[in-house]
Amino acid sequence: MQHIGLIGLGTMGANLARNAAKNGATVSIFNRTREKTDAFMQAHGSEGKFILCSTIEEFVQSIPAPRSIILMVNAGKPVDDVIDSLLSPITYHLSPHDAIIDAGNSHFTDTERRIASLGAKGIHFLGMGVSGGEEGALLGPSMMPGGSSEAFHRLEPLLQKMAAKDGSGGKCIAYVGGGGAGHFVKMVHNGIEYGDMQLIAEAYHLMKSSLKMTNAEIADTFEAWNRSRELKSFLIEITAKIFRQNDNLGEGKLIDAIKGAARQKGTGKWTTQSALDLGVPVPTITAAVDARFMSAAEEQRSLVTASMTDLEFSPRKTTLRSIKDALLLSKVSSYAQGFKLIAEASRVHGWNVDLAELCRIWKGGCIIRSSLLKTFEEGFRSQTKMVYPPLIELFRSRHAKWRKVIAAGALSGIPLPAMSASLSWFDGLRSTWLPQNLTQAQRDFFGAHGFERIDREGTFHADWK
Repeated sequence: MQHIGLIGLGTMGANLARNAAKNGATVSIFNRTREKTDAFMQAHGSEGKFILCSTIEEFVQSIPAPRSIILMVNAGKPVDDVIDSLLSPITYHLSPHDAIIDAGNSHFTDTERRIASLGAKGIHFLGMGVSGGEEGALLGPSMMPGGSSEAFHRLEPLLQKMAAKDGSGGKCIAYVGGGGAGHFVKMVHNGIEYGDMQLIAEAYHLMKSSLKMTNAEIADTFEAWNRSRELKSFLIEITAKIFRQNDNLGEGKLIDAIKGAARQKGTGKWTTQSALDLGVPVPTITAAVDARFMSAAEEQRSLVTASMTDLEFSPRKTTLRSIKDALLLSKVSSYAQGFKLIAEASRVHGWNVDLAELCRIWKGGCIIRSSLLKTFEEGFRSQTKMVYPPLIELFRSRHAKWRKVIAAGALSGIPLPAMSASLSWFDGLRSTWLPQNLTQAQRDFFGAHGFERIDREGTFHADWK
C-alpha cells in the first residue's frame, strides 16, 4: 500500500486526497487551518485510511521515507512558504530522495526554479498539472506531471489508478517532460479552455441576439451539437445543462440572472504572455482573455452605450448551421494555436513533449476533453510535416460559412472577438504574402533597423530621405 502526504484541503485538495484513499493509499493530511482538517475528517474520514496531522513536523514524521508529498495550495508565495516549512530545521528536515509534487496551477518558471533549488538538496520536485475541476479530482482527473522522472515513477502506480479513463483502455496520465513541462502544458490547456469558453459564448450571443432564440431552444441546440461527432465535448455538454437550470432565488432561468462580467485567475494571461515570449501567435486565446477584461469594464461600456444610442446597424441574420461551422473551425484554430505553443516551448526548453500523447490524456477527465482531440491525436501520430488532410478538408469545405457568420456579427453590432481572431489567424497562415514588408520599410525609415530583401541574402538599409 502506498503512503503519501497531502497539504491543502481546499475543494481540489480534499477530493484528490479522497481519490487517493479510495484507490488504496494511506494519506497523511495537513492544512494550515485546523478547522478544515477537522471538517474533512468528519465528512470523509470513513472513506479510507487518513492520518490527521496537526503540525508540519507530525505530518512529515507520519510518512515513511522516501516520502511523496502533494501540495494543493495557491500558486506563488504560498507554495514557497509550504516548501520552506517542510525544509525548516525548526520542524523536521525532509530526507534526500523525498519528493514534493506541486499539483496546483503554478507558473512553469517557478517550477523550474524549485526543481533547481530542491535538487541541490537531494529532493525531487514534480510539477503536475491537474485538470477536471472538483468532480474530476474525485472521480478521475487528467494529470500532466513534469520534472523529476524518479518522483513520477514512484507515484505512477497510484496516479494510474486515480486518473480518468481515456476511452481507449488507457488512463489520462503520462509523464510530459522535464523541467516545468507539466505546468506549462497545464497552463496552455487552460488557455485553450479560455478560447473554447469564449467561442461558445459568442455562439450563444448570436443565437440570442441575432436569431432571437429562447433558453430552451438554445439548450436543445447545444444538446444536439453535443451528440454530433465534431462538437461533442464537456464544455458543450455543460452549456446545454446551464440553459435548463432554474433560478432558485427568482423567476425564470438562472442564466438570465447571472452578471455578464467574467473573472480570470491568470493562466489564460500567462498563456498569452508565454506566447509573446516565444513568438507564437495565439490570437484566439488572447481575444478570450481580452473579452473577460472587456466584460469587467462595465462603467466604460455604460458610458459608450449611452453616447451611441443612435448608432445604426444593417442587421444580417445567419443560420444555426453556419454558427455551428463557425464554432467548429474556430475551436480547431484555438486548439491548433495551443499545440503550436507547446511544441515551440518544448523545442526551446528541450522537454520532448509528445503532442499525440498529450491529446490522448486530454480525452478524459479534463475540461477541454472533446471529440476533436482524437483528430488531432491521429494527425500528430501520422508523423507527417504536412497539415493533417482531414483538417485541411474541414477548412476548405466550410470556411465560407465561417466568414458569413463573422460578417453578420459585424453588421449587426455583435462582438465576436475570438471567432474573428480565429479567422484572421487562419487567413494569415494560408497567405503566401503578408504586408509586413511595409512594416520593415517603416522601421528602417524611422529607426534604421534594416530590412531583408526577397532577391538576395543579408540585411539592407535604404536612404529613405
